Amino acid sequence: MTAFTSRPFSPPPSPAVRVDVVLPCLDEAGALPWVLERIPPGWRAVVVDNGSTDGSPGIARSLGATVVAEPRRGFGAACHAGLLASDADIVCFCDCDASLDPRLLVPFVDDVAAGRSDLVLGRRRPRTRGAWPAHARAGNLALARMLRRRTGLRLHDLGPMRAARREALLALDLTDRRSGYPLQMVVRAADAGWRIGERDVPYLPRTGRSKVTGTWRGTWHAVRDMRRVLAEPPRVTAV
Repeated sequence: MTAFTSRPFSPPPSPAVRVDVVLPCLDEAGALPWVLERIPPGWRAVVVDNGSTDGSPGIARSLGATVVAEPRRGFGAACHAGLLASDADIVCFCDCDASLDPRLLVPFVDDVAAGRSDLVLGRRRPRTRGAWPAHARAGNLALARMLRRRTGLRLHDLGPMRAARREALLALDLTDRRSGYPLQMVVRAADAGWRIGERDVPYLPRTGRSKVTGTWRGTWHAVRDMRRVLAEPPRVTAV
C-alpha cells in the first residue's frame, strides 16, 4: 500500500460512514489531550479505562470522549471492551500514549470503506532515536516471522494502529484478553480470507512508560502470549 508521506492529511470519509476510535488507556493523563485533539472530525473517541489512578477517565470525558470502564487488566480486555461498546460501521484501534497520531487512520478507513481492504494495519516507522526500543523491535520481528509461517502473510509489524468493519471483527470471536489480542485478530482474519493491508505510519516516543514492551520482561510476556495464539488451530470465519 502507499507509504505515509508528508502531504497534508486527507479529509475524513463521508459522514455516512460512522467511525469509532478505540483507545485503551491505563494512566495516560499526560498523553490524552494530544491524542484526543487529533481524532478526525465526526469520529468518536472511545477511551477504555483499564484501571487508571491518574485521573485519565475524567480528563477524557472533559475532552469529549466516550469513556468505558474495563476493570479486568489486559490490553486485549481493554480493546475488546471498546469494540463491544462501539456501534459504528468501522472501528479503529490506536494506542493512547501519543506515539501514534490518530489522524493517520483516515486512509485506513478509506481503504476499508471503499472495499479495498478488510483490515488495515499500521507499520510503525520510528521518527526519532529511541522511539522503538531494540528489545521491542526484536520481539516484533520474531512475531512477524512466526506469523508468516502460520498464515503466509508477509507483514512487517503487528502494531496497535488498525481499522476494520465492526460486525466483521465481532464475527472473528476474539478470545485473547492479554497481549495476544492484536495478533489473534490478524491470524483469525487471515484464516477467514480477509484482505489485509499495511500502511507506514510515523512512530513517536511515547508519553510515559510502556506497560507491555517497556522492559525485556514485558516484551517476553507479550511474545509468550502471542506464541500461544499462533499455536491455535486454524478457524474459518466469514467476513
